[in-house]
Amino acid sequence: MRITRFSSPDGVIRYGLDRGDGTADCLAKPLFDAEPQPTGQCIPISRRLAPVDPVNIYCIGLNYREHVKESGAEIGPRPVVFMKPTSALNHPGEPIRLPACQHQSEVDYECELAVVIGRTARGVNEASALEYVLGFTAANDVSARWWQKNGGGGQWIRGKGFDSFCPLGPVLVTTDEIPNPQVLTISTTLNDQLMQQSNTSDMIFSVAQLIAFLSQDTTLQPGTVILTGTPQGVGFARKPPIFLKDGDEVAIELENVGKLVNRVKGPEGDVRLAV
Repeated sequence: MRITRFSSPDGVIRYGLDRGDGTADCLAKPLFDAEPQPTGQCIPISRRLAPVDPVNIYCIGLNYREHVKESGAEIGPRPVVFMKPTSALNHPGEPIRLPACQHQSEVDYECELAVVIGRTARGVNEASALEYVLGFTAANDVSARWWQKNGGGGQWIRGKGFDSFCPLGPVLVTTDEIPNPQVLTISTTLNDQLMQQSNTSDMIFSVAQLIAFLSQDTTLQPGTVILTGTPQGVGFARKPPIFLKDGDEVAIELENVGKLVNRVKGPEGDVRLAV
Protein backbone atom coordinates (compact mmCIF):
# COMPACT_ATOMS: atom_id res chain seq x y z
CA MET A 1 0.00 0.00 0.00
CA ARG A 2 1.03 3.59 -0.66
CA ILE A 3 -0.41 5.52 2.26
CA THR A 4 -0.74 9.29 2.30
CA ARG A 5 -1.60 11.56 5.21
CA PHE A 6 -3.40 14.63 3.98
CA SER A 7 -5.77 17.46 4.65
CA SER A 8 -9.07 17.15 2.78
CA PRO A 9 -11.09 20.12 1.45
CA ASP A 10 -13.08 20.26 4.72
CA GLY A 11 -9.84 20.72 6.68
CA VAL A 12 -9.87 17.26 8.27
CA ILE A 13 -6.59 15.36 8.47
CA ARG A 14 -7.02 11.87 7.05
CA TYR A 15 -5.07 8.78 6.00
CA GLY A 16 -5.73 7.18 2.65
CA LEU A 17 -4.35 5.13 -0.21
CA ASP A 18 -2.73 7.45 -2.72
CA ARG A 19 -4.40 7.00 -6.13
CA GLY A 20 -1.78 9.05 -7.97
CA ASP A 21 -4.35 11.47 -9.40
CA GLY A 22 -4.60 13.99 -6.58
CA THR A 23 -7.12 11.93 -4.62
CA ALA A 24 -6.90 9.31 -1.89
CA ASP A 25 -9.08 6.35 -0.89
CA CYS A 26 -9.73 6.99 2.80
CA LEU A 27 -8.84 4.32 5.33
CA ALA A 28 -11.57 2.98 7.59
CA LYS A 29 -9.28 2.30 10.57
CA PRO A 30 -6.43 4.20 12.20
CA LEU A 31 -3.04 3.80 10.59
CA PHE A 32 -1.62 1.55 13.29
CA ASP A 33 -4.57 -0.84 13.53
CA ALA A 34 -3.72 -4.37 12.44
CA GLU A 35 -5.28 -4.06 9.00
CA PRO A 36 -6.42 -0.57 7.98
CA GLN A 37 -8.94 -1.01 5.20
CA PRO A 38 -9.83 1.39 2.37
CA THR A 39 -13.42 2.62 2.41
CA GLY A 40 -13.82 3.23 -1.31
CA GLN A 41 -14.48 6.90 -0.54
CA CYS A 42 -12.12 8.96 -2.70
CA ILE A 43 -11.37 12.47 -1.47
CA PRO A 44 -9.24 15.23 -3.05
CA ILE A 45 -5.88 15.86 -1.40
CA SER A 46 -5.88 19.56 -0.51
CA ARG A 47 -2.53 19.48 1.26
CA ARG A 48 -0.14 16.56 1.48
CA LEU A 49 1.36 16.04 4.94
CA ALA A 50 4.25 13.99 6.25
CA PRO A 51 2.86 10.44 6.01
CA VAL A 52 3.15 9.87 9.77
CA ASP A 53 2.98 12.11 12.83
CA PRO A 54 5.91 10.62 14.78
CA VAL A 55 5.87 9.82 18.47
CA ASN A 56 9.68 9.79 18.45
CA ILE A 57 12.33 10.41 15.81
CA TYR A 58 15.51 8.36 16.18
CA CYS A 59 18.39 9.12 13.83
CA ILE A 60 21.53 7.22 12.88
CA GLY A 61 24.77 8.95 11.94
CA LEU A 62 27.70 7.73 9.84
CA ASN A 63 25.88 4.64 8.58
CA TYR A 64 27.08 4.52 4.95
CA ARG A 65 30.61 3.34 4.27
CA GLU A 66 31.37 5.96 1.63
CA HIS A 67 29.98 8.75 3.82
CA VAL A 68 32.25 7.65 6.67
CA LYS A 69 35.20 7.98 4.28
CA GLU A 70 34.28 11.47 3.07
CA SER A 71 33.74 12.60 6.67
CA GLY A 72 37.21 11.44 7.72
CA ALA A 73 35.67 9.29 10.44
CA GLU A 74 36.03 5.63 11.37
CA ILE A 75 33.44 2.87 11.48
CA GLY A 76 32.49 2.24 15.09
CA PRO A 77 31.35 -0.98 16.77
CA ARG A 78 27.83 0.34 17.38
CA PRO A 79 25.48 2.75 15.58
CA VAL A 80 25.78 6.48 16.24
CA VAL A 81 22.38 7.48 17.65
CA PHE A 82 20.81 10.91 18.12
CA MET A 83 17.27 12.26 18.03
CA LYS A 84 15.27 15.05 16.48
CA PRO A 85 12.40 16.70 18.36
CA THR A 86 9.00 16.03 16.85
CA SER A 87 8.69 19.81 16.34
CA ALA A 88 11.28 19.44 13.54
CA LEU A 89 8.73 17.53 11.42
CA ASN A 90 8.20 19.02 7.97
CA HIS A 91 5.85 18.16 5.11
CA PRO A 92 6.27 17.64 1.36
CA GLY A 93 6.28 20.96 -0.45
CA GLU A 94 6.72 22.98 2.73
CA PRO A 95 9.77 25.23 3.16
CA ILE A 96 12.96 24.30 4.97
CA ARG A 97 13.52 27.40 7.06
CA LEU A 98 17.09 28.58 7.60
CA PRO A 99 17.50 29.37 11.32
CA ALA A 100 18.05 32.99 12.31
CA CYS A 101 20.84 31.85 14.65
CA GLN A 102 22.85 30.05 11.97
CA HIS A 103 26.54 30.88 11.66
CA GLN A 104 26.88 32.24 8.13
CA SER A 105 26.09 29.41 5.66
CA GLU A 106 25.96 26.03 7.37
CA VAL A 107 22.67 24.24 6.59
CA ASP A 108 23.15 20.95 4.76
CA TYR A 109 20.97 18.31 3.08
CA GLU A 110 20.99 14.56 3.83
CA CYS A 111 18.84 12.06 1.94
CA GLU A 112 17.75 9.12 4.09
CA LEU A 113 15.57 6.04 4.20
CA ALA A 114 13.07 6.45 7.06
CA VAL A 115 11.55 3.45 8.82
CA VAL A 116 8.11 3.64 10.48
CA ILE A 117 7.47 1.22 13.33
CA GLY A 118 4.00 -0.30 13.12
CA ARG A 119 3.65 -2.19 16.41
CA THR A 120 5.27 -2.05 19.81
CA ALA A 121 8.83 -3.33 19.69
CA ARG A 122 11.01 -4.00 22.73
CA GLY A 123 13.90 -6.42 22.93
CA VAL A 124 13.37 -7.77 19.40
CA ASN A 125 16.05 -9.76 17.63
CA GLU A 126 17.49 -9.05 14.22
CA ALA A 127 15.77 -12.04 12.62
CA SER A 128 12.27 -10.79 13.49
CA ALA A 129 12.92 -7.02 13.47
CA LEU A 130 11.31 -6.26 10.09
CA GLU A 131 8.04 -7.80 11.35
CA TYR A 132 7.62 -4.65 13.48
CA VAL A 133 7.88 -2.26 10.53
CA LEU A 134 4.75 -0.76 8.99
CA GLY A 135 6.58 0.78 6.06
CA PHE A 136 9.15 3.18 4.67
CA THR A 137 9.34 6.76 3.46
CA ALA A 138 11.96 9.28 2.38
CA ALA A 139 13.53 11.79 4.73
CA ASN A 140 15.83 14.78 4.63
CA ASP A 141 17.99 14.98 7.76
CA VAL A 142 18.58 18.72 7.45
CA SER A 143 21.63 19.72 9.48
CA ALA A 144 23.09 23.01 10.70
CA ARG A 145 26.74 22.00 10.73
CA TRP A 146 28.23 24.62 13.10
CA TRP A 147 25.54 23.88 15.65
CA GLN A 148 26.00 20.15 15.14
CA LYS A 149 29.77 20.20 15.60
CA ASN A 150 30.44 23.20 17.84
CA GLY A 151 27.26 24.57 19.38
CA GLY A 152 25.75 21.56 21.10
CA GLY A 153 28.26 20.61 23.76
CA GLY A 154 29.31 17.53 21.80
CA GLN A 155 25.70 16.47 21.13
CA TRP A 156 24.13 16.66 17.67
CA ILE A 157 20.48 17.31 18.52
CA ARG A 158 20.77 21.12 18.48
CA GLY A 159 22.15 21.26 14.95
CA LYS A 160 19.69 18.63 13.75
CA GLY A 161 16.58 19.79 15.57
CA PHE A 162 15.56 23.23 14.34
CA ASP A 163 11.99 23.72 13.13
CA SER A 164 11.39 22.28 9.63
CA PHE A 165 14.59 20.14 9.76
CA CYS A 166 12.84 16.77 9.27
CA PRO A 167 10.91 16.62 5.99
CA LEU A 168 9.22 13.23 5.45
CA GLY A 169 7.28 11.89 2.46
CA PRO A 170 5.74 11.94 0.03
CA VAL A 171 4.01 8.65 0.99
CA LEU A 172 4.47 5.71 3.32
CA VAL A 173 5.02 2.46 1.40
CA THR A 174 4.18 -0.69 3.34
CA THR A 175 6.53 -3.65 3.64
CA ASP A 176 4.56 -5.83 1.22
CA GLU A 177 5.83 -3.50 -1.53
CA ILE A 178 9.34 -3.11 -0.07
CA PRO A 179 10.19 -6.51 1.44
CA ASN A 180 13.93 -5.78 1.41
CA PRO A 181 14.95 -2.24 2.43
CA GLN A 182 18.64 -2.94 1.74
CA VAL A 183 18.44 -2.75 -2.06
CA LEU A 184 16.99 0.73 -2.66
CA THR A 185 18.57 3.52 -4.68
CA ILE A 186 18.55 6.91 -2.96
CA SER A 187 19.57 10.38 -4.15
CA THR A 188 19.53 14.11 -3.50
CA THR A 189 19.14 16.74 -6.19
CA LEU A 190 19.81 20.40 -5.41
CA ASN A 191 18.45 22.84 -7.98
CA ASP A 192 18.45 20.02 -10.58
CA GLN A 193 22.09 19.11 -9.82
CA LEU A 194 22.67 15.57 -8.56
CA MET A 195 24.48 15.78 -5.21
CA GLN A 196 24.03 12.35 -3.62
CA GLN A 197 23.43 8.99 -5.26
CA SER A 198 23.83 5.64 -3.57
CA ASN A 199 22.08 2.45 -2.53
CA THR A 200 20.96 1.30 0.89
CA SER A 201 23.18 -1.75 0.39
CA ASP A 202 26.07 0.56 1.46
CA MET A 203 24.66 0.79 4.99
CA ILE A 204 26.97 -0.39 7.74
CA PHE A 205 24.09 -1.38 10.04
CA SER A 206 20.99 -2.73 8.29
CA VAL A 207 17.44 -1.71 9.12
CA ALA A 208 16.94 -4.98 11.01
CA GLN A 209 20.13 -4.46 13.00
CA LEU A 210 19.14 -0.90 13.88
CA ILE A 211 15.71 -1.94 15.16
CA ALA A 212 17.22 -4.73 17.24
CA PHE A 213 19.82 -2.32 18.67
CA LEU A 214 17.41 0.53 19.43
CA SER A 215 14.84 -1.78 21.05
CA GLN A 216 17.28 -3.05 23.68
CA ASP A 217 15.49 -2.19 26.96
CA THR A 218 13.73 0.59 25.04
CA THR A 219 10.13 0.53 23.80
CA LEU A 220 9.70 1.60 20.19
CA GLN A 221 6.06 2.64 20.03
CA PRO A 222 3.90 2.52 16.90
CA GLY A 223 4.62 5.73 15.03
CA THR A 224 8.31 5.77 15.92
CA VAL A 225 10.39 6.96 12.96
CA ILE A 226 14.00 5.87 12.45
CA LEU A 227 16.21 7.81 10.03
CA THR A 228 18.87 5.36 8.92
CA GLY A 229 21.78 7.57 7.83
CA THR A 230 22.89 9.39 4.68
CA PRO A 231 25.26 8.40 1.86
CA GLN A 232 28.23 10.31 0.48
CA GLY A 233 27.89 13.66 -1.28
CA VAL A 234 26.80 15.93 1.55
CA GLY A 235 27.51 19.63 1.23
CA PHE A 236 30.04 20.10 4.00
CA ALA A 237 32.38 17.45 2.52
CA ARG A 238 32.57 19.15 -0.88
CA LYS A 239 35.42 21.42 -1.94
CA PRO A 240 34.33 24.13 -1.67
CA PRO A 241 31.42 23.29 0.67
CA ILE A 242 27.89 23.72 -0.64
CA PHE A 243 25.21 24.81 1.82
CA LEU A 244 21.52 25.57 1.39
CA LYS A 245 20.44 29.12 0.65
CA ASP A 246 17.20 31.00 0.25
CA GLY A 247 15.40 29.95 -2.94
CA ASP A 248 17.05 26.54 -3.33
CA GLU A 249 14.99 23.46 -4.13
CA VAL A 250 15.98 20.13 -2.58
CA ALA A 251 14.60 16.84 -3.89
CA ILE A 252 15.12 13.52 -2.08
CA GLU A 253 14.27 10.48 -4.20
CA LEU A 254 13.91 6.96 -2.81
CA GLU A 255 13.28 3.93 -5.00
CA ASN A 256 9.69 2.59 -4.75
CA VAL A 257 8.67 5.57 -2.59
CA GLY A 258 8.97 8.66 -4.77
CA LYS A 259 10.31 12.20 -4.56
CA LEU A 260 10.24 14.47 -1.52
CA VAL A 261 10.64 18.11 -2.61
CA ASN A 262 11.13 21.17 -0.40
CA ARG A 263 12.22 24.70 -1.12
CA VAL A 264 14.52 26.64 1.18
CA LYS A 265 13.54 29.95 2.76
CA GLY A 266 15.58 32.44 4.73
CA PRO A 267 15.13 33.13 8.43
CA GLU A 268 11.87 34.50 9.77
CA GLY A 269 12.62 38.09 10.77
CA ASP A 270 16.09 39.52 11.15
CA VAL A 271 16.79 38.70 14.79
CA ARG A 272 20.08 36.86 15.29
CA LEU A 273 20.27 35.15 18.66
CA ALA A 274 23.29 35.56 20.88
CA VAL A 275 25.45 32.44 21.25
